[in-house]
Formats: sequence, C-alpha cells, structure tokens
Amino acid sequence: MYIQRDMREREMEMEMGTGISEVGVEELVEAGLDVDEAKVMEKGLKEAIGRTGGGGDPRELWREITARRLLRPSHPHPVHQLIYYSVYADYDATAHGPPLYWFPSLYQAKCTNLGRLMETHGSKLLGALYKDPITSFSLFQSFSAEHPEVYWSLVLKELSIQFREAPKCILDTSDKSKHGGTWLPGSVLNIAECCLMSTNYPRKEDNSLAIVWRDENCDDSQVNQMTLKELREQVMLVADALDTIFSKGDAIAIDMPMTVNAVIIYLAIVLAGFVVVSIADSFVAKEIATRLRVSRAKAIFTQDFIVRGGRRFPLYSRVIDAEPPKAIVIPASGKDVGVQLRKQDLSWNDFVSCVNHLPRPNSYSPVYLPIDSTTNILFSSGTTGDPKAIPWTHLSPMRCAADSWAHCNVQAGDVFCWPTNLGWVMGPIVLYSCFLTGATLALYHGSPLGRSFGKFVQYQKLQNTVEVVVLDAGVTTLGTVPSLVKTWKNTLCMEGLDWSKIKSFASTGETSNVDDDLWLSSRAYYKPIVECCGGTELGSSYIIGSLEQPQAFGAFSSASMTTAFVILDENGVPYLNDQACIGEVGLFPRYMGATDRLLNADHEEVYFKGMPMYKGMKLRRHGDILKRTAGGYFIVQGRADDTMNLGGIKTSSVEIERVCDRADESILETAAVTAAPPIGGPEQLAIFVVLKKGYNSEPDRLKMLFSRAIQINLNPLFKVNFVKIVPEFPRTASNKLLRRVLRDQLKRDLHIHSKL
Repeated sequence: MYIQRDMREREMEMEMGTGISEVGVEELVEAGLDVDEAKVMEKGLKEAIGRTGGGGDPRELWREITARRLLRPSHPHPVHQLIYYSVYADYDATAHGPPLYWFPSLYQAKCTNLGRLMETHGSKLLGALYKDPITSFSLFQSFSAEHPEVYWSLVLKELSIQFREAPKCILDTSDKSKHGGTWLPGSVLNIAECCLMSTNYPRKEDNSLAIVWRDENCDDSQVNQMTLKELREQVMLVADALDTIFSKGDAIAIDMPMTVNAVIIYLAIVLAGFVVVSIADSFVAKEIATRLRVSRAKAIFTQDFIVRGGRRFPLYSRVIDAEPPKAIVIPASGKDVGVQLRKQDLSWNDFVSCVNHLPRPNSYSPVYLPIDSTTNILFSSGTTGDPKAIPWTHLSPMRCAADSWAHCNVQAGDVFCWPTNLGWVMGPIVLYSCFLTGATLALYHGSPLGRSFGKFVQYQKLQNTVEVVVLDAGVTTLGTVPSLVKTWKNTLCMEGLDWSKIKSFASTGETSNVDDDLWLSSRAYYKPIVECCGGTELGSSYIIGSLEQPQAFGAFSSASMTTAFVILDENGVPYLNDQACIGEVGLFPRYMGATDRLLNADHEEVYFKGMPMYKGMKLRRHGDILKRTAGGYFIVQGRADDTMNLGGIKTSSVEIERVCDRADESILETAAVTAAPPIGGPEQLAIFVVLKKGYNSEPDRLKMLFSRAIQINLNPLFKVNFVKIVPEFPRTASNKLLRRVLRDQLKRDLHIHSKL
C-alpha cells in the first residue's frame, strides 16, 4: 500500500516525474483518504490546476492548493506528502531556488509589526523606491543594515524600553578598537523593570496575562494564569529576599526546568542588580561545577527533583555534587522540599520568609545600571575544555525581542510558547520576547515530547451562558527544535489536536528536515515556519525567515534586520551578493547585541583573528558554512569544521546527510564524517546510521545505497568507504550533533584497520 511505503521512496519517485496531474482517486485512497474524501480532493486539485493555468508554475499551484485549504490537518501525512512532492516533481530548484510553501498576501504583510513600520516610514526612508512591505522588504532590510541607527531609533519605541538615563546616540563608532562600535552609550536602565511595568504602547496593563502554564498530568485542568501585576509582585518579593543574603553584583546560578518560579527568579536577579548564571538542568555535576567556577557564582537556585511522566529524577543531589557555596531549593511538587538539605542551603519557603519583617515585601526599587553591565552569563554548548562564558548585558534582550517582533511578529495579545530552558539561549530569548512586546509567555511544566504538551498548546474553550472558559493555552507562536518535530511526527502523538490558532512556528538549534517541516506546517493549515540561525554570542539570529517573504521548508529567506554578511570563498574573498555559492560566513561587526567580550577567552582571537577586512571593517567570524541558492535563500551546510574534502572537492556533512537520509526507508538519521588514514592518503568518508525502531539493515547494503544516492544527487566521484550502524548519536545537552566525537571514532577505526 502507498501509505505503508516510506516518504523517501515516494519523494525519489516524484523527482523522476510523478507529477500532480497523475494524482487521482486511487493514489489518494492509497495515501489514506476514503473514497468520498478522495473524490472531493481530486475535484479540488483539478480546479486548482485550472485556476493556475494548467499548473505551469508549481509555486502558484501550491499557493492555490493551500489558500483553498484543500489539505487539512486531519488528513494523513502521506496525503500531504503525495500532493506536495507531486506538485514540485518537475521543479528545477537549481535554477529557481528551493520550493516555496507559504506566500504572504499584501494584506497580511501590511498587518505585521514590520509591515506596519514599513508602511509608516518606508516612503520617507526609501523615497520613490518604496512600494509595499513585500516588494520592498529586501530593500528595507539592506537600508537597515546600512543605517542601523535609523532602524533602531524606530524599533526601540515599539518595545517597552524605559531608560532611566537616555542614550547620547544610537551608535558611536569613534573608538576604532571596538569593531562593532558602542551601542546606546551613556544610557542607564534596568531591563527587568522594562519587562514588568505596564505601558500604553505596546499595550501592557496590570491585568494583562503575563504567563499561562500547566503542570504535567493535569491535562483536563484549566491553564493557570498570572497577570502582569501578580508577576511584578512575585518578582519584587524575590528581589527583596535576595537583598537579605547577597551583595550587589553577585553571580547567582539557576539550574532547574523553565517553570514559573524559574522565570520569577531570573527577573528578580536582574531587577535587583545581580547576575544570572544560566545552567541547563540536563548537565551532570562536572559540567555544573565548571560553570559555577567560571562564573564565580555565590549560590544556585534549583529543585529537589525533576518530574517527568510521573517519575521523579534527582536534581538537588546532582547539583550538590558540584559543590555550590549555597543552594536555594524549590519543591518540584507540593509545598515542602523532598530532600535533606545541607546546613548552608535554604528551602524556598525559608528563603521567601526572609522578607516577612518588611512592611511592603512586594515593593522594590530596581537597581539601574549602565547598559553594558552584565545581566546574565550564558555558556557555549562545547564539551571540550571550559565552555565559553558569554556575558549578556541590558542590550542583548533588546536585540532578541526586536528580532522576535520583526520576524516572528510577536505582539501584545499573542501567546508565545517555546519548550526550552534558561540554561540555553532560547530561554532568555523567549522570556524577553514576550515581556518586552506585551505577549503572554506559555510554559509547560513537563516533557514536550508527548500529546499532553500538544493539548496545552491548542486552543480549547467551554462557553456557557455566563462566560467563556479557556481550557488550554491557545498558543499563537510555537517554537521548536527539529528533533522535537521529528518525534511528534513519528509517534503520531499530536493527531486530532486543534493547532489552528497558531499564526506562525519558529525553529532553531539544528538543520531542519523538509518532510518534518511539511508535517509541522500542515498542523495549522500551512502556517509559516520562521527558521532562525544565530548564537548565544549574537543574542539572536543573523539569518532568519520573514513574514514579508515567501518561505521554503528548511531554508532561511533573509539576513535579520540590520544584519549584513558576506559568504567567503576558500581564499577568504567574498562572493557577489546575488551569486549562488557555498562558503564560510563573515558577519559585518556592527551588530547590536553581539558580545564584545568573553569572560574566559580572548574575544578578539575567537571572533576576529584571521578574518579579512571588507569595506573598511574587520569581519566577524561565526563559523557557519552557508549555501546561497538561486532566488536568494540560504541553507546552513554545517560548521566550518564539518566541511570535508572528497577527491579534492569540498562539500559539507549536512549536504551528504540530506541525500543519505532519503536513501532507504529504514533510516531515521545519518551523520557523515571523514578522516585521513594513519598512513596518509585521501580522506575516507564514513556514514554513521541510526535505524528506525523495528527496522534492520546491513552496512554493506546501505553503503551501496548511499554511494549510489550521493553519486546521482551530488557528485559521481564521491565514494562511501564505511557505514556503521549505531543505536544513537552523541549530542550536546542542547541536542546538537557531535560530529567531532564520531570523527574521533572513525580515526580509531582507521588506526585499527591499518594495524590489521
């Protein structure tokens, strides 16, 4: 049956000519529709083909199909696959760029945050060249990169930024030792206060919903809610308690799931003039100890346990093995801590009771600091040596909130959910993106892998004669990582849920899979997925999607606002801006929110040493290999250290993996690495493979399939030397694939092979 055959086989067949005109009732039934549904679908497809002039341009045909909502979230995924891949069966991506799946209407574009800004100021800034937010987006983005001080003077007014002392200017470039200049010099503020205070614009009132959340195993309960006023009072209570124990400027760590309490603690530390140390709750004691040592943290907030799927996993004991000076411990459930504490540690109840003697424990005067003061120490995800300690200032939150405002269209009244952790950069990003735009932060206290999380995301309400009771969160912007989407798709756990209130998705962390993105977008009638790629040291993304541009699965449509970069060839020479190419990224250094220092490494050496000059500026290293396609889209090809030389031709691991992932129905994912034999000679290509559950395959068979697929789709000279099947891939705690570990394993295998 068609529905039982793997997508990779169908996709390869469609690439060889199975077009949309050949899709009829029989194929639709094989894909999972009943006969009556298939007849309706066939009729709708024929009408869509007729309305687009016989389906000459597959992009227009797909646009018509999705606009008519012929494909619904309730349809089996093989139906979506059949139609999407059939529409684009004869499409020439080399000539036209990646296939497009989402197209903004002019009305939609004008209603976005950025579109409204462009409509208001575009004609003044661009003159007669300005037409509308879609036609003129690329021109406006380039203008923002060339004149960042103009863009930021407009956008900062769109966020709830309140300066205690206003900046002397937007950007000061007089100090030539600072590659990126000095942003908002002379300004003084507290960014946590900006998050907590009501404002007329963006509209944030005391009774506005600041946070909604639900605990695991409470699926049938109404979501919990906290207003802005309630959040502010809780943050001020914790800030008062912090003052009874710590000295201003102390670094205080947080190692716990991203719960309501974790968010309150984070904001309180910043409000009170201390520094947050971000530690992911997945780290082992050794990694926790390293981060405590590097940051010189005076204490750590943690939980007694982490509760997942009804089971309790120790967290406090793991933290204590890292020997923090002091721990403040929150119960994962109930009112009392479920572990025996060390004598220097405090339970949450004892900590907050420190302020019982105060006449107004819910009132607090924020600590105002210069804009370049550190608010948060985050860490790179590296696992060799000490991870880079990356300081965020009061400037960094402005950058991430502004990009969410401009590219994801996050605005007052939205509900923004992104399952993450304050130990990773996405935790602070989503926090600030909500509280500086007036959106509601949605938190699920549990695992995001299953249906319970999906039910929390959906919009469900009960209406009686008196009131409307909202049962679930009604998320409007949902952030993901690709591995999470893959799990949702493969387990079918989100079937039947109503995600139609979602206006857009966002994705980051690793390279997206086209078919997984197809599944995700289809859950909400093909809403756009804003792909984001950046880094902790940038505070946001340098390439991203835009709701003013058509979108392609797994691709980035633009540099982020005010960002400029070039793609360098292997000699460090930039390619032309409109040239399709592959090379290493070089960022223009005047990027608001990017670091200008590291706490435990030489910032100049890490980001600038060895980089070329361009247009009078030293380019900033980021380390990504980027492919610019026809049509101006971008696809990340992996890190610079993941490039490989096969027979004198440079290619990337990601490019090899994209082809191998599709080679056989048994494959869940692949990882491609190369290494030279110990005795010298050309690099040997190895493909590590994780099989789907319940499948078996032989390395020799896969080696033949991989070689054939690579030679057909990439280069006839490429050869697979080894295939190794493994149960899982080594990953960082943030789920990034550690090809370096696999490369070391290949080197060991080659060494043993040479001995034999």
